[in-house]
Amino acid sequence: MLAGTNAPVKGSPMFRPAATLSLALLAAPASADEITETLQSAITAYEEGDVQYALDELDFARARLVELKTDALAGYLPEAPEGWTRDIDTDAGAAMAMMGGGVATEAAYTSPDGDVYSLQMFADNPMVASMSAIITNAGAMGLRTDRIGRQKFAIQDDQTMGLVANRILIQLDGPDAETRKTLLEAMDFEAMAGFGS
Repeated sequence: MLAGTNAPVKGSPMFRPAATLSLALLAAPASADEITETLQSAITAYEEGDVQYALDELDFARARLVELKTDALAGYLPEAPEGWTRDIDTDAGAAMAMMGGGVATEAAYTSPDGDVYSLQMFADNPMVASMSAIITNAGAMGLRTDRIGRQKFAIQDDQTMGLVANRILIQLDGPDAETRKTLLEAMDFEAMAGFGS
């Protein structure tokens, strides 16, 4: 399911940095209460000898915690540039359990001319480790590289890839390399490095 937003930018930059995790944090207390109650229910079920129900409650609590973490990761997605639209894929992280765990988020940015840029982020997933070798050795593999802030990115055809804090993979696909770079420049990599801590 896609949730669309228009985000006009005030001022001169083409993009503005993503808002911090305010939306996720606003939702956190109610979710945290639900998680606390579910964990307590699991403990009660265990003490009463109902192991299966305790496991069910733990699975439910874990799913809610993953949702919170996914929402927090989505908080690092940059806003749409002026005149563009941003569509966040709210189901992007659903398959992560089958891919070894972790969380993911994705957004599509569409220009007034119809060009689409797809930004994906994966955190704490085994795939991240496997891709880090490609990014680290991009030059030796014949790929172009670029620095955005203090982050190294590998560029191949219509894709730019980078790794933040050795645990968050950023992959941006789109037709123009300079536009991809401008979008990535709007991201707060320093804040992202502390994600989940």
